Amino acid sequence: MKSTKPAGDPAGTPPGDVTLMLTGERTIPGLDVENYWFRRHEVVYEQLAPRCADREVLEAGCGEGYGADLIAQVAQRVIGLDYDDAAVAHVTARYPRVEAVQGNLAELPLPDAAVDVVVNFQVIEHLWDQAQFIAECARVLRPGGLLMISTPNRITFSPGRDTPINPFHTRELNAAELTELLVDGGFVMDGVYGVFHGPALREMDARHGGSIIDAQIERALADAPWPEPLTRDVAAVRTADFELVPAGTDTTAHDIDDSLDLVAIAVRP
Repeated sequence: MKSTKPAGDPAGTPPGDVTLMLTGERTIPGLDVENYWFRRHEVVYEQLAPRCADREVLEAGCGEGYGADLIAQVAQRVIGLDYDDAAVAHVTARYPRVEAVQGNLAELPLPDAAVDVVVNFQVIEHLWDQAQFIAECARVLRPGGLLMISTPNRITFSPGRDTPINPFHTRELNAAELTELLVDGGFVMDGVYGVFHGPALREMDARHGGSIIDAQIERALADAPWPEPLTRDVAAVRTADFELVPAGTDTTAHDIDDSLDLVAIAVRP
């Protein structure tokens, strides 16, 4: 059975909180059927949060806010920006360490050279004018500041399609296209990484017809009940079950074009 109530929150919903429903546009923590996607996104926050230590950070497209709050554990200041009023209200109520702001990612509501890091995880594929967003990131970053982006790898996320499989996505990217976008925007590349299944998830893939991702999508498209083994495995996924591997790693198991998600880190000169 699909759950719509966040789990693991014995204190309940904070007063004045706005509950965000699962629509496919953003991932939400604490939902049993969403745990795989949540952990797949969360691992990037965990891995890259140390680069935000003692810095002023903008998360452009903060969504539910869990990632901005994770970064706020180490950062000097975190601004969580989202276009959606309900998301901003939710972040304000649930994550008091985050300064939640409503705004357009094509016109960031910050002055020039305002922050040290811009984080944009699983968002750029939603944007109509990606180049304009990159230009805005360059504007609000201080010299030497970091832009950190994660996005689904077009090659594996929407294989063989001219348009994204997710209706909320406007343009998905492969590793070369993401790099080109950043370099054309005036950034210097620090690194490109791929997110891959680790051993435990590869075992789950084998148990579910070769792909635990396809097994989930198949049930969702059919609006069919999940079999207990699939529910159990999805609920058991942890961030440690994913691997973040640098592009160019000399192994056939980790070709960047075979990655699930892409992670790019770029520097504003």
